[in-house]
Amino acid sequence: MRPLRFPSVQHRHGAFAVFVGALVALGGVGATVLLGGSVLTAPATAADSLRTLRPVADFDGITDLKARSVALFREAGKVFASPRCLNCHPATARPTQTDRMTPHQPIVLRGPEGKGVPGGLLCRSCHQREKNAASGVPGNPRWALAPASMAWQGKTLGEICQQLKDPQRNGGLDLAEIVHHSSEDILVGWAWNPGGNRVPAPGTQQEFGELIKAWAASGAVCPD
Repeated sequence: MRPLRFPSVQHRHGAFAVFVGALVALGGVGATVLLGGSVLTAPATAADSLRTLRPVADFDGITDLKARSVALFREAGKVFASPRCLNCHPATARPTQTDRMTPHQPIVLRGPEGKGVPGGLLCRSCHQREKNAASGVPGNPRWALAPASMAWQGKTLGEICQQLKDPQRNGGLDLAEIVHHSSEDILVGWAWNPGGNRVPAPGTQQEFGELIKAWAASGAVCPD
């Protein structure tokens, strides 16, 4: 499986193209997209699949429990592939921003707590408790970068899955806490209400949480 990051596509064509590339990596479908004057054509339902999450019940027909678990995580993987998530799970100490996932401007680095380097520029210097409608700068009371151990950019979905399950890398969370984090965390929830012209993560946080819960209940099997 290819990594979830597609620099040559996403930097030129924005978030919709990112989602197309992500779904290819996830074994999903393409969509009809205008890319530099050329049109890539696929079934009409494909475009909706980039913006939605299938309900857990759609996977009930998969009788093999391991295969069902993998299928559930692949569907949830649409969220992990969203710029809303990848921007704050960068491959380096510097986050990316916008739907094109360009290097963050001004330059800011993760720092020891994911909130910037003490004595330098901090995240809260620009990112306040709420979104700034006038400037378009996003905000959240818990705004911070994910730890380096949870970097997702450039990783395959299977690698992200292994990170997510590993207490040594995920902040000591067990599966029940991962489900709660996915379903209830307000910073995670920002991905579906990002403000401005940002493309929200696919589906809803509730749907995402239900997929993660069902994945955990079916054995939390990771894709290869």
